[in-house]
Amino acid sequence: MKVLGVYYHQHKERKEKKRKIEKRREEKRREEKRKRKEKKREKKRREKKRKKRKEKKREKKRKEKKRKEKKREKKKKEKRKKKGKEKRKNKAKEKKIGKEKEKEKINLSSELVGSFLTIFA
Repeated sequence: MKVLGVYYHQHKERKEKKRKIEKRREEKRREEKRKRKEKKREKKRREKKRKKRKEKKREKKRKEKKRKEKKREKKKKEKRKKKGKEKRKNKAKEKKIGKEKEKEKINLSSELVGSFLTIFA
């Protein structure tokens, strides 16, 4: 039996061969597609990890900066406190000295009055 000038079994074989070749090609295409998708997925995953690391680093820097700022503020506060304490101390000293001078003046004036009294008496 002939089909288009070729024997039936030859025709069948050729068809089968073509089908196998087409199947192989399709399989290759699928494999390539899968590889591309996998590559893309891998790239995304790496990118995500990189972003995460960067964010972590940034967060660490931010925390460090905050900590240093706090430390600096604490130092400033301590300095101001110390300065204020010193000022109060000095003021108290001056007040004490002023009171002593006042007492001396009073003593002097009372002595003067006493000496005047003795002179005029």
